[in-house]
Amino acid sequence: MSDTRDLPLTSFHWGTYRVEARDGDVVALHPFEEDPDPSPIGQGYVGVLNGPDRITAPMVRKSWLEGGPGTAGALRGKEDFVEVSWDEAERLVAKELRRVIDAHGNESIFAGSYGWASAGRFHHAQGHLKRFLNLLGGFTKSVNTYSLAAGEVILPHVLGGAEFIYGATSWQSIISDCDLMVAFGGLPLKNAAIGQGGVGAHRTGPALLEAKAAGVDFINISPLKSDVPEALEADWLAPRPSTDAALMIGLAHVLLNEDLADRAFLDRYTAGFDQFAAYLTGARDGVAKTAEWAADICDLPADTIRTLARRMAKGRTMISVAWALTRQDHGEQPFWLGTVLAAMLGQIGLPGGGIGFGYGATNTVGLERASPRFQALPQGHNKVTTFIPVARITDLLENPGGPFEYNGKTYTYPDTRLVWWAGGNPFHHHQDLNRLRRAWARPETVIVNDWCWNALAQHADIVLPCTTPLEREDINLSPRDPYLVMMDQAVAPAGQARDDYDIFRGIAQHLGIEEKYTEGREAGEWIRWLYDASRQSAARAEVELPPFDELRTKGWHKLPAPETPHVMLEDFRADPETHKLRTPSGKIEIFSERIAGFGYHDCPGHPIWIDPAEWLGSAKNSQLHLISNQPKNKLHSQLDHGRFSQADRIGGYEPALIHPTDAAARGIRQHDIIRVFNSRGACLCAAVLSDDIRQGVIQISTGAWLDVRDDTDLCQQGNPNVLCLDKATSKLGQGPIAHSCLVEIEPAGSDHSPE
Repeated sequence: MSDTRDLPLTSFHWGTYRVEARDGDVVALHPFEEDPDPSPIGQGYVGVLNGPDRITAPMVRKSWLEGGPGTAGALRGKEDFVEVSWDEAERLVAKELRRVIDAHGNESIFAGSYGWASAGRFHHAQGHLKRFLNLLGGFTKSVNTYSLAAGEVILPHVLGGAEFIYGATSWQSIISDCDLMVAFGGLPLKNAAIGQGGVGAHRTGPALLEAKAAGVDFINISPLKSDVPEALEADWLAPRPSTDAALMIGLAHVLLNEDLADRAFLDRYTAGFDQFAAYLTGARDGVAKTAEWAADICDLPADTIRTLARRMAKGRTMISVAWALTRQDHGEQPFWLGTVLAAMLGQIGLPGGGIGFGYGATNTVGLERASPRFQALPQGHNKVTTFIPVARITDLLENPGGPFEYNGKTYTYPDTRLVWWAGGNPFHHHQDLNRLRRAWARPETVIVNDWCWNALAQHADIVLPCTTPLEREDINLSPRDPYLVMMDQAVAPAGQARDDYDIFRGIAQHLGIEEKYTEGREAGEWIRWLYDASRQSAARAEVELPPFDELRTKGWHKLPAPETPHVMLEDFRADPETHKLRTPSGKIEIFSERIAGFGYHDCPGHPIWIDPAEWLGSAKNSQLHLISNQPKNKLHSQLDHGRFSQADRIGGYEPALIHPTDAAARGIRQHDIIRVFNSRGACLCAAVLSDDIRQGVIQISTGAWLDVRDDTDLCQQGNPNVLCLDKATSKLGQGPIAHSCLVEIEPAGSDHSPE
């Protein structure tokens, strides 16, 4: 089409599009005219809304329907489903909720769920689930995110809040004032295609090119050369995976030893540097953390480490620490140490310098935007106080009544009888998926709201078919993005699919709480209410939004960018007394008395290097280090069955990037089908040989739908989370450590040839 601006708009977490529909189906998604760097991920919807994987009616697992709750949980993921009417599905769910609550209490319901189902402000599946269950007395929840749980826990101790994860210095400031950007974990544009709550226009790629043109130099510290765009001409340093903390410590020693540290800044703005300095010099343990010490751990030349430290101290330096670095054993340390390095340079709070968490992780990090508070769907009050750290699902199911430590306190895992998931997919996010599969048999009932037959839906007892954003009206109203977008319904729902609001409304009617749940509003009335409340909130922050009907007519609105660049911790630097941090000292805590008081051996009072559970420093010659990073062709596992994701498969298999030397040593050639395995499981992939990956490392993107057949632990689709160790980062953060994982590889044999 020559001009698509008259087509209806919709938004996803990966972008905004004009939707072309024909004969009740979506035939194309055209880029939003305001987006300079549109993502092709949306094309994955074309052909799947009415495809063979679509769930078009309520379904109940056969044994559960015949035998009731608790029947043959081990058959989840293996057994057929029986179609039932919506009325019967609602009655079954309502009856089971009453039984579980009456017999075991609300804490026996786990509704950790997870986000990313929709960018719409109203049709947020997780929000509706929590609102509904809170009206019944509550549920056991999860806290933090798989993306950076350890970072979310450590930063409040170091900087006084987790909001700094999303409050990085803006691209404007980097473009105008930065000399050097040191990217621990890289700046992967594939990740920056995504933005929580929706993306109007992609900014990261254009901003990086502007910074390069303005004279900013880049250092890519990652096992993958592609983690920084080629156009930036970055210097590539490829340390052993999971050794970023050691590299940072070695850099810190150089700054201290060569008198390059800003002692005036450290004295005024930080607490506890002397304790950390004693660790660096070896005054306490007899081991000086020199560049040579770090070089032995990271497998980088000591001179390279010294040269980098001097270069960082020479000009205005921005240290970027990728979210992915928290997803390794002791993942709290890179965020803490990155902050320490920035403090030693004395550039925190200066334009273009300091520390930033997750540049390139999402489109929202560094984005120039106003930040008014927008109204979310009220979720009510959860009377249940039990919770788990987000990545401890398997422990929850395996160990009811057992203790766990988290952030300085000891808690107890509740006895989970019912699991309800609406939005997200634990059979993508979680680690050691074969262990999760076994634990997943334990609850008496699993309920899932989903639109396609992914692994989560297949492992349910009751499946409630929901709509996609293309099949309902909503509004993209994200405080992290400057674009407001009316999301039009492009096509009718497939089969009997309902939006989550109507799903919970129907069940609420059977439980006598429909009026409390809906407050007498239809979905369209809720959308208008949310917008009007957000407009009033924005006005109080002196941000003007157009009237609802005006926005509906135009379809979108862009908030003006702030007149001055945002510089993280600028106020604190200008006046550390007036703008104290919310830490015990009011300063940046290089040594934390509070953390030291917890007595955790795996996260003491100052940042340190601790050997990971699995890494190349302790590997056998046959083992490789697995990097299971985010995919470029989907969001997590969403749309893996779509044509855009499937186009990247090689003979139907997920690609695995391998260094040619490692492949040759194992008799593997380009595009051979390989078996990747360890004691936890195995998966099949297609080998892609490249010099753009560090030797000794293999990279497989996450997101392939789990496909473990029969009683094997082999995923046919190449899901790397069957391989990843399900261990916590530490007792402090309890985050996932997917990136601390060793595997072996071998040719899969003639039984597995490309399709």
